This record gives sequence, structure tokens and C-alpha cells, in this order.
Amino acid sequence: MGLLSGLISQGIEVDFIGNDEMSSASILKNKGVNFYNLRGDQNPNAPMKEKILRILKYYYRLIEYTIKSDSELFHIQWLNKFIYFDRTFLNIFYKLLGKKLVFTAHNINAGERDGNDTTGNRLTLKLMYKIVDHIIVHTDKMKLQLMEEFNIENSKISVIPHGIINIVPKTELTRVRAREKLNLGRDDKVILFFGIITPYKGLDYLIKAMVQLKNKNIRLIIAGKIDATADGYWENIQRIIKETDTADYIIGKIGYIPDAEIEVYFKAADVLILPYLHIFQSGVPFLAYNFGLPVIATDVGSLKDDIIDYQIGFICQKENPQDLADKIDLYFNSDLYKNLEVNRDKIITYANEKYSWEKIGEKPWRFIRGYSRSLSDLSG
Repeated sequence: MGLLSGLISQGIEVDFIGNDEMSSASILKNKGVNFYNLRGDQNPNAPMKEKILRILKYYYRLIEYTIKSDSELFHIQWLNKFIYFDRTFLNIFYKLLGKKLVFTAHNINAGERDGNDTTGNRLTLKLMYKIVDHIIVHTDKMKLQLMEEFNIENSKISVIPHGIINIVPKTELTRVRAREKLNLGRDDKVILFFGIITPYKGLDYLIKAMVQLKNKNIRLIIAGKIDATADGYWENIQRIIKETDTADYIIGKIGYIPDAEIEVYFKAADVLILPYLHIFQSGVPFLAYNFGLPVIATDVGSLKDDIIDYQIGFICQKENPQDLADKIDLYFNSDLYKNLEVNRDKIITYANEKYSWEKIGEKPWRFIRGYSRSLSDLSG
């Protein structure tokens, strides 16, 4: 929806495909947006039979929309449930109907990142990258990987930074009230791990770092759902918590976090921790910046490109609990923390200027001009 706001600010008419949860968003009432609720209910706790049926219904509705739509350009933000089908047959179907395809590659090869890469995964990725007309990535490193590993030409790739995630609800909720909701004390030093719990996120190293911080009034919030393939990893996390005797210092909110509840965690926390082992770019720090929350992240991918030491946060070594603990300790002794309320406002201002969706909305359409005689003719 952030990207949507940037596009309509450029006068682009957009067909927006979404679900029930999105349907009440005020931006969808904009005259430049045609909202198609093709996904419907996305309740993750629905019975398996219901999930299968609604996925099939969604694909049917998507194909029907594609046939009827006069949109010239399709922007693929995320793949659907059957990613091999989406990468190949669905994209070929779009092309047969004369659609131009732009794909945002949030991850160049998630299988490589997650340690479950296969020949089929790489072959379908390579085919998709060849089929689509243009690819958006968030960092220069991602562009380089596309060129070197998938032999994609330079002219087919645009590097567009991740935008600030400012579409989640923000109310007058105060830091004190947010902490009361989570049973945290006013003087607690609170660190936050937020997002899907999966091995490449490195949560186990953060738990081990907590051993060095137990006597410093530091509390850890773990908020997010467990990846469907990571049950064994979560069991390992629980074992580490027990072995390190850190349970009393950890607050767990394990499960899907609705948008309306996100601000509680980011307003209650003093710093976000990203102990990732492998990633090119993450959306979580851009969510933190929306709340003015500093970030401590490992030196992987391009995370350090968006973190200015002592102003936005700190960078630490990956897979090194001691260095992570040292950086957390350094943060709580820095002026960044001691003047946090003032610095929160500075981070929000900085992020809104550098990562605004209005600026990002300008960039994709430079390469689209070659696809159509008139930019104003484009929709979708």
C-alpha cells in the first residue's frame, strides 16, 4: 500500500488486487484506485479444506480478471501459493495476453537464503527472470546477483530502495501505555525481535547474547509467527532459552501480529534487533523507522547501508552473540538511547525524507515509458 500511495501520487491509475483485511484502507477510496478483492478471507487459522478451496477460487478470479482487464502493465509484488506455477505458466499466460510484466524481487533466491535451494527452484526462477519485462530490486548487491547468477542484462534491472512502512495504524498510544499493555516497567530496557521466526533470522544468537545481558535490566520481546517449515527451529529456540535460564527476561507474542497491534511493540521497545545470518534487504527496519525506533543489525546484505552508527543504530558481526551483546550494551550507554524521545523524531524525519513513497513512486515509471507511447494511457 505504500507503493500504491507513491504511484497514485504520480497520477497513475492502479488496479489493486487485495483481500478482506485490506478492504477498509482509506487509500483504496482514492479515485485513482480500482480495488479488486480477489483474495477474500485470509484467516491463517481456517481449516485446510477451506484454505485449499479459497486458493483455487483466487486463481480462478485472477485468471478471469486477467482476461477481462485492459491494463497494459502487471506489477507482481509477491508470488502466490504455487510459486513454480506462478513463475512459469501464470507469467506465460500473462504474456500471451499481451501484458508487460514488472516483478519486484524482494529476494533474488529465497531458497538459497533458507538453505533449501533445489534445481527446480533455480530453473523456475531463471525462467521467470527471463519472461518478465523488468525487475525491481532494492540494493546494488541484489542487482549484481541477478546479473551474475541468472545472466540478466543490466538494462532490465532497476534498483529502487525499500520505502518506509508507514501504512500501519499509528494512534496517540504513549510509550508508557504500550509498556503497560505488555507488562513492562517504565525503566526496563527493552529490545525487540519482530517478524517471522525462521532460521536465517538468527534469533538463537540473540537468545545467547541475552546471557550476557541478564543483570542489566534488559528485556527481550519476541513478536511474530513461526515459519511453517521452522517448527524444529522454534523447538531449538525454546531449548536454548531453558538452558540459558533467560525465560524471565523474555516476553513472547508468538503468532500473527495484526496491523492494529504493531505499534504497541515498536512504541514499547527501545531498539529493534536484527541478528540475521543471511539477507539482502529486510522490510522490518523500515517499519522501525516509521516509529523512530533505532536498529541494531548484523553486517549482512545491505542492512548497514541504511544504519548510521550512533544516529540510527549500530552494526554487529553475524553469528557472534558476544559482539551482539556488546553492541546492545553500547547502545544503552549511548546518547542515542539517553535522548531517545528526541532521537525518535529525528529518525522519523530522516526516514520520511530518504525513503518516502512519493519519491519511490517516481522511479519505476522511467523504464515504463518505453513500453507505451503515453504514460497517461497506463493503468493497472
